[in-house]
Amino acid sequence: MTLPKEPAVPPNLLAYADALTSVVFLDEIAPSPCDVLFVFGGTHPGHWQTALRAYRSGYAERIVVTGGVKPGSERHPDWTWGAVPEAHVIVRELLAGGVPEDSIAWEDRSRNSLENVLYAQKVFAFRSVHRLMFVGKSLGAGRQQATLLKLLPAGVEIVPYTFDAVFRGEFVSRRSWAETRVGPPRVWGEYLRMRLYGARGDIADTAPRFGALEEFVAPYLEGVEP
Repeated sequence: MTLPKEPAVPPNLLAYADALTSVVFLDEIAPSPCDVLFVFGGTHPGHWQTALRAYRSGYAERIVVTGGVKPGSERHPDWTWGAVPEAHVIVRELLAGGVPEDSIAWEDRSRNSLENVLYAQKVFAFRSVHRLMFVGKSLGAGRQQATLLKLLPAGVEIVPYTFDAVFRGEFVSRRSWAETRVGPPRVWGEYLRMRLYGARGDIADTAPRFGALEEFVAPYLEGVEP
């Protein structure tokens, strides 16, 4: 079964709003210095703007940038670079913002969050990392953390440093999503991705089960084998 970005929402979804916020957006953590800053690929300016803010705040001196070209994916309206790999633009903006070139490692082949981490491992030695901060959209924070937990060495502490974004004209954040039209289907879609990818073994299976929602989850997991 294909998993749409905005699947049909169960009628009782908002009864689990607080729990879903913790799963999908993660709980808020006060930022503090880390060994490395990991930037998930994307075309939203928040990817480099948030990374620059973290760097200038002294949260990390080393930065790993990821992102290739995603054929057919929706680009942010401010993206003017066409089919240039996302990492190339992010690195260019980081350099323009004052980050030294020798502080940045990057890969430009990945097409999704899983590949972001897999290909990053070929350009950076994560075995020396004890604490990692990652940058990405807040809506995808739980799934991205689960991807890092699955693929990085055991024991690495993973800290989110995310940014909110607009989806179909509506601002979606951990505080606003339940009050918007697009927020519930987007959050539900993220939860389903965490369940599906976790069941396949692509990411850490960190998403809790909510009994009353399981009948709506089940069709997406049919025939899935890890």
